[in-house]
Amino acid sequence: MTSQSNSLTARWAELRAAEPNLRIRDAALKLGVSEAELLATRLGSGVTRLRGPWSEIISAVSKVGEVMALTRNDSIVHERHGVYGELSVEGNGHVGLILGEDIDLRIFFGPWAHGFAVSEDTKAGPRSSLQFFDGAGRAVHKIYATEKTNTAAFQAIAEVFRATEQSADLAIVPAKPKAAPAPDSDIDTASLRAAWAALQDTHDFFPLLRKHKVAREQAFRLAGREFAEPVSNDSARRMLEAAAASELPIMVFVGNPGMIQIHTGTVKRLVPTGPWFNVLDPMFNLHLREDAIVSSWLVRKPSVDGTVTSLELFDKDGELIVSFFGKRKPGNPELAEWRALAESLVTKAAA
Repeated sequence: MTSQSNSLTARWAELRAAEPNLRIRDAALKLGVSEAELLATRLGSGVTRLRGPWSEIISAVSKVGEVMALTRNDSIVHERHGVYGELSVEGNGHVGLILGEDIDLRIFFGPWAHGFAVSEDTKAGPRSSLQFFDGAGRAVHKIYATEKTNTAAFQAIAEVFRATEQSADLAIVPAKPKAAPAPDSDIDTASLRAAWAALQDTHDFFPLLRKHKVAREQAFRLAGREFAEPVSNDSARRMLEAAAASELPIMVFVGNPGMIQIHTGTVKRLVPTGPWFNVLDPMFNLHLREDAIVSSWLVRKPSVDGTVTSLELFDKDGELIVSFFGKRKPGNPELAEWRALAESLVTKAAA
């Protein structure tokens, strides 16, 4: 361990002594380092660096039984219990899919750069996890063992994929600043609207944005109210409350550049805590930082199955926080109850 790593270890110890309940991500922010760098200071003390291929680790997780999958971005945390199904890999190994009823993931392995097996003591007892980070040291995805996990199989993953190099010095590459959207005047709005109207599959929406060189929220502004309408920033809370009251099954998409994690099902126990609005159900937890929501949109996308309606939230940087849909599978129209609930958000926003 270098003198720089020793210094960081000491600084973290001082911070933990002053704020014992501080989470590692928040500690990293206070110390001016990445979460991965901070975690690496514990190598040899409950933390082991892992080697790829990352897809092989994810495939191995399918053999350990029930776990908890966690994906987050700066404004929301998505936690889902379940068994990892079979991983299918596409795009020359860069894209992975797990299409389970409980664990439903779209994996983009390109940004994945660092992996760790972690054992730690918590107030609830010992906890083991596999944690993955991008080149800037930001968390991409974490997998936690539960009381239903095959502990021996979970621990074996750390042994099989243990990296030869166990240095705490990580090759951290600062994240590139997000490029500013093109000026509205550079966007061919008529062509954008025509392409949007011609959509046959919601999966074609991202390629549509890329083709027209338009940012997502910018497209919502330019496409017109036929396709996207702004709604109030309490819409997610009101939608979740209504869905819980009516037991309406929804889909919740949370992502970052390396992962999209999806929950499909009902939500029941809703608990506001300070700036966070939480879903605290046995199999699914969601933690939404409401004060990070800068804009909210009701979005309508044509498809061969009819219009698909979503509620999408954005932060101050124009980054997508979360997308909500009604429960739906390709080949089926969206639930009429979901559409009515989503459209009621527009009415209330205009009132």
